[in-house]
Amino acid sequence: MTNRASLTNIHEIASGIYRINTPVAIPNGPAFNFNQYLIADDEPLVFHTGPRKLFPLVAEAIGKILPVNSLRYIAFSHYEADECGSLNEFLAASPNAVPVCSQVAAMVSVDDVADRPAKSLGDTETLSLGKHTLRWYDTPHLPHGWEAGLMMDLQTRTLFCGDLFTQGGGGETPITESDILAPSEAFRSQIDYFSHGPNTELLLERLAGDQPEVLACMHGSAYRGNGAAALRALAKSLRSSLH
Repeated sequence: MTNRASLTNIHEIASGIYRINTPVAIPNGPAFNFNQYLIADDEPLVFHTGPRKLFPLVAEAIGKILPVNSLRYIAFSHYEADECGSLNEFLAASPNAVPVCSQVAAMVSVDDVADRPAKSLGDTETLSLGKHTLRWYDTPHLPHGWEAGLMMDLQTRTLFCGDLFTQGGGGETPITESDILAPSEAFRSQIDYFSHGPNTELLLERLAGDQPEVLACMHGSAYRGNGAAALRALAKSLRSSLH
């Protein structure tokens, strides 16, 4: 627990990779949560910033592991408040940091709104942090806009899967080996946030093909186990829901 008032907490879910979780109350709605992921390395990276109002809590949690001003990369999947709402706050606190996003995101949004130009990555391009090397995947319209992308740490086989497998509740369990598809599909049945693009299944299969062993979800518990099987089961469930 890094902040008892907000219940913000941080846990290591894979070697050198930390999940920062903050439960939130949605007015007249169910409990929810936001996760960010810190990779502690020679050139530290945080994936997802969280909404702007959460910046003090996220920065406080990061500070338990390393100085916030040592961050080198602020990465995110797509342009949305919970993905990059506090991007400029992070850039102000971390003088050597730059945004990391897709080439499309940099072109249409990030290079205009960010206080420093982005390091935009092409599909399958890698980024070395020291011990960890991340691979970028373009995932247009999975699950949201055309600028979307995801990253995987090749050393721990951790897929930073963004809004895939979104689970409601407070996200009290940092990492689980239990099924996350059923709770995430229960959440999606109430709020279907997928764009259901024509290439959804192909994109999920490509991610599954790289055999992730940890799924670092943006909302809810991270998952340890057969990530490829979970991604293929998600693809099947999405297909079934459209018929």
